[in-house]
Amino acid sequence: MEIKSFKKLKLYGFNNLTKSLSFNMYDICYAKTAADRQRYIEYIDEQYNAERLTTILTNVSEIIGANILNIAKQDYDPQGASVTILIAEGHPPTDHQCTEQAEHETPGPLPETIVGHLDKSHIAVHTYPESHPDDGISTFRADIDVSTCGHISPLKALNYLIHSFESDIITIDYRVRGFTRDVSGKKYFIDHKINSIQNYIPGSTREKYQAIDVNVYQENIFHTKMILKEFDLDNYLFGISKKDLSPSQRRKIKQRLKKEMLEIFYGRNMSKV
Repeated sequence: MEIKSFKKLKLYGFNNLTKSLSFNMYDICYAKTAADRQRYIEYIDEQYNAERLTTILTNVSEIIGANILNIAKQDYDPQGASVTILIAEGHPPTDHQCTEQAEHETPGPLPETIVGHLDKSHIAVHTYPESHPDDGISTFRADIDVSTCGHISPLKALNYLIHSFESDIITIDYRVRGFTRDVSGKKYFIDHKINSIQNYIPGSTREKYQAIDVNVYQENIFHTKMILKEFDLDNYLFGISKKDLSPSQRRKIKQRLKKEMLEIFYGRNMSKV
């Protein structure tokens, strides 16, 4: 699918394209006892409570240049949290900024002052901490949706989001919906070049992950999922360390953890790894 340069595109009215980014991250750990599993849930709940999530989403708003209209946040009992932010357009970007966004697929910044143009948009996050009662595996999932209308793509916030969560597995979906018109009435179903979501992730981050890319260019649908390459058991233990375990225990726990991670990554149950 050929995507032409849009740097000189003059629109009739507002840019009505809707660009949606769905970012899912997973953190996996092993907690040996019921008490340790409960402490893990409490730890995650504190680390990613509604207040902390609000700070993260506020920084996302700054990165994409949005004005915050309303914030709704909630911590849940027994666990989990949600935050939704309604955002509106900020200052319109300069011609140079529009050109740069259209011409280059590059990772976005960490929180800095970025100018964007947004309207009828929102950012939302929901968390799902849970643990398995029998095999000691605990999993934390966070779902983040960034939906924008206007010149800028929410992909500019992806770099910051990845750095805001300690992610063993990351699943990212990006889609451009609707259309906008130029002054002659011609429809445009996308207004920026994109070959892969991975082009918006720094190389130093991509090197840490095994990745799968699935793109449907004709439908402006892009999908990437990543799983960490390196596996250090100590990084996945909560309440204990490797030195507290026998070689046999280490082997069994490592198998359980890897099975959990691969099942999440590939989206299917596995009999064994």
